[in-house]
Amino acid sequence: MIQSHDRPSIDPELVDFKRFFSCLKDMIRLQLLHNCDVHPSWDTQGYPFYRAIWTECSELLDHFGWKWWKHQETDLEQVKLEIVDIWHFGLSMIVIEDRSINQVAMEMTKLQSSSDALDFREAVESLARNALEGSFEIECFMKVLNATPMTLNELYGIYKGKHVLNRFRQANGYKEGSYLKEWNGREDNVHLAALVRGLNAFSDDFQSDLEQALNDSYLGAFKAERKT
Repeated sequence: MIQSHDRPSIDPELVDFKRFFSCLKDMIRLQLLHNCDVHPSWDTQGYPFYRAIWTECSELLDHFGWKWWKHQETDLEQVKLEIVDIWHFGLSMIVIEDRSINQVAMEMTKLQSSSDALDFREAVESLARNALEGSFEIECFMKVLNATPMTLNELYGIYKGKHVLNRFRQANGYKEGSYLKEWNGREDNVHLAALVRGLNAFSDDFQSDLEQALNDSYLGAFKAERKT
């Protein structure tokens, strides 16, 4: 059974406001591109982003572990990917609600150093409760990051990686149902995590390099399958 005190301490590397403000603007830009891929008028469709958040919270807890009647081990890579999935929907709500980007960046950089960290499961449940009420609270989200622990640098780097994967999915038939989410016995999220580890998320070539790597892995798997 996973114990909360087994978590490592939060990475001491903190992001200053100016740097994270730039990262946040970049993530919003990428989120708008993705949302427009889903629907050109996504912001007028009334999509229930809050519902996506609380259902993702359930998946997040499954990857972390919560069942007291069986042995479980935390899959930290999947935990962080699920947090980034939640952040996609949170960003969409931030845009829809026309929140101040300056204020959001200020709040997140301030809370990254907060010592008022909850148990991970409690932090996720707090975020889910707010989502069930139709809201996305930055303070609740940051408590999840702090309890993981996960830095704002990681949030930005993994978000960029997941953005590439989301666009890759759409380009390969995700919306039409022809995309195959699993190849070589692993889901695309697992392939993504492995590929991102070998790249610099802050490089100018990160997105193009990751997209090429995903394409090579995806198409290569099916070429090999056809030969057999």
